[in-house]
Amino acid sequence: MSELAVLSESTCLELLTTGTVGRVALCTPEGPQIFPVNYVVHDASVVFRTTPYSLLGAQAWQTRLAFEVDQLDHERRLGWSVLATGPGSRIDPGPTLDEVVHHWNPRPWAAGTRPLYVRLRWDALTGRRVGEA
Repeated sequence: MSELAVLSESTCLELLTTGTVGRVALCTPEGPQIFPVNYVVHDASVVFRTTPYSLLGAQAWQTRLAFEVDQLDHERRLGWSVLATGPGSRIDPGPTLDEVVHHWNPRPWAAGTRPLYVRLRWDALTGRRVGEA
């Protein structure tokens, strides 16, 4: 069996920037909820888009969030996982949103309009790897 290795913050950031799809978790009155999202990393933050009328859109920009991305190889029994946690905030129209849209606009795979941009500015970025690098 392989042992878990704790990843450095710089390795976590490197792995986080390689992905395009991750999962956002938040706590609601009904309990924890997890949503897959397309994302980009911008200015020490995870940025994703959603619809303002969804549960994620209504709550993600005013609470603490967890964001997880991973890669697994089931045959070789190895992989890694990165977790970013911190407060969620809405990105309102202005220079920051213009910069995100122009250079790193996350493109949702799901149909429909997703005009609300949410930023998770992490205060913790951690990760683990199992198996050989």
